[in-house]
Amino acid sequence: MARLYSGKKGKSGSKKPLKKTKPSWLRYEPKEVEQLVIKHAKQGMAPALIGLTLRDTYGIPNVKVVTGKNITTILVENEISTKIPYDLRALVIQDIALMKHLENFKQDQVARRGLLLNGSKIKRLVTYYKREGILPATWMYERDKAKLLLE
Repeated sequence: MARLYSGKKGKSGSKKPLKKTKPSWLRYEPKEVEQLVIKHAKQGMAPALIGLTLRDTYGIPNVKVVTGKNITTILVENEISTKIPYDLRALVIQDIALMKHLENFKQDQVARRGLLLNGSKIKRLVTYYKREGILPATWMYERDKAKLLLE
């Protein structure tokens, strides 16, 4: 996929396994995989990091193939998910770090542009989540109160 704010084409990433069936060599049952997901989520891991950990440490190539549910679905069912979605949360953390950096280095124009781009990404995600009903229609992102969102 192409990059949004540059003329570059972007780089390809890792791909999901082609087969949509449970591998014959996998020794974990669906209930065990769900328990692993819950355990890692209670340790504070984001869903993407949980998927990486399960793939690299436990040899589970795809949680959805084994359990029939996404990691985020498992977290919502067990009421472990956060108030705001994880991708939006990551952008807010990045926004806070950029603001903190710009307090110390006021002349850093590259970071200032990064702050603008990050703000527009947040705005686009918020409109998407409002449209899908994940966030309430009255939800607003304010940079002054951004740290309070993460608590």
